Amino acid sequence: MNETGTDRGDRAAMAALGIDPADFAAADDEQWSDSAGDGGDAAPPAPTLAVVGRPNVGKSTLVNRLIGRREAVVQDVPGVTRDRIAYDALWNGRRFTLVDTGGWEPDATGLQAAVAAQAELAMRTADAVMLVVDASVGATATDEAVARVLRRSDRPVMLCATKVDDDRLTSDTAALWRLGLGEPYPVSGLHGRGSGDLLDKILEVLPESPRDDVGAGGSGPRRVALVGKPNVGKSSLLNRVSGEVRSVVHDVAGTTVDPVDSLVELDGEIWRFVDTAGLRKRVRTASGMEFYASLRTRSAIDAAEVAVVLIDASEPIAEQDQRVIGMVEESGRALVLVFNKWDLVDEDRRLAMKRELERDLVRVQWAERVNVSALTGRSVAKIAPALRTALASWDQRIPTGRLNGWLSDVIAATPPPVRGGKQPKVLFATQAQTRPPTFVLFTTGFLEAGYRRFIERRLREEFGFKGSPVRLSVRVREKRPRKR
Repeated sequence: MNETGTDRGDRAAMAALGIDPADFAAADDEQWSDSAGDGGDAAPPAPTLAVVGRPNVGKSTLVNRLIGRREAVVQDVPGVTRDRIAYDALWNGRRFTLVDTGGWEPDATGLQAAVAAQAELAMRTADAVMLVVDASVGATATDEAVARVLRRSDRPVMLCATKVDDDRLTSDTAALWRLGLGEPYPVSGLHGRGSGDLLDKILEVLPESPRDDVGAGGSGPRRVALVGKPNVGKSSLLNRVSGEVRSVVHDVAGTTVDPVDSLVELDGEIWRFVDTAGLRKRVRTASGMEFYASLRTRSAIDAAEVAVVLIDASEPIAEQDQRVIGMVEESGRALVLVFNKWDLVDEDRRLAMKRELERDLVRVQWAERVNVSALTGRSVAKIAPALRTALASWDQRIPTGRLNGWLSDVIAATPPPVRGGKQPKVLFATQAQTRPPTFVLFTTGFLEAGYRRFIERRLREEFGFKGSPVRLSVRVREKRPRKR
């Protein structure tokens, strides 16, 4: 493994103190390296294809087949997908984006009307549209109504006949010509039959570059995951900060199933917000649609740089809230706690919340906190400064010399406790990585967990790290055999 400049500097500093790096071995299971996280330039914008159709025709199954991985949540019930979800795809060296949408019914009401509105918005903003029809059923009245709307569209439209699992249904697809959208392309999303030909046709229909190059250039926006238990207002907050309806909002808990990516301008900066499904149960006890939604939410947290955990301020802090916070803490992401529905909080609830914070959230006292109301817009503008503070801490690196000078003073004032009749000595310290800040202490003996927490607390007092977790690892010097 090649040494980085920081690694060489640390080894030189250790040599100056008379410490041999070969004398140390890992004292715990935590791995550390000098990598500063994944960065890199953002890829250029890709053209977008919106996948639309009535409920339960197999749109999400087809999307998973076309992108070559299981991303969209699929279950054998109608209405699983509700928002418009974008997925990156690659075929024959060309990148494009597939937008999976909820079932579109022109005369829908209630929650289904909001789902249909998201599908219509996806059509208006896409570079091309693909209508998916269930070949085993044929063209229904809903399919014909959707086709009438698409024939008036100024976007290129292609017709896909899905669930064509064998030759017996191939001839039946000819009847779909009457929809007036051109040649129907038979495909099986489940088995992959005809998917290669369909992908070739998609590349023919899509332009080389998107019509709207939103956010082109630069290093890309910072990634923010909106997480929390069901019905705390994640989708409402996303709609509020974006200024438009990006996610379906309904009184029914668990409306969002797939993670919803949105580029949002907040406080003069572009952010990539990801609205996620509410975490109702532990992943191991969830089932069906809820199980896959939980996996997508965990993946969204891992792919983000900072997580915004929404908590319903009008209700007592629940075990689910603590579980979500623990998930973010384990992932090592920066953390902002947003207490939503603050417009419903009275004086008695504020006093009760203060006690709950001291009792239930003591382990994340370092997290940034913002009190907002997604419904009224109260204090939503404070979220961006909190995100910047948390990310700055997440990226922060302390020079080795300054770190060791500070640590010497701390240890001189409060030495490590005696263990096994001997007092361990802390010989040297270095920051092994950022994102999250990870520190390694080189010692002559094991440090008790209480002393590690003491060092972490003093680190935060001296260097800040507001909004970011801090990890502390110990490497103990191996005993060399005595020479005879």
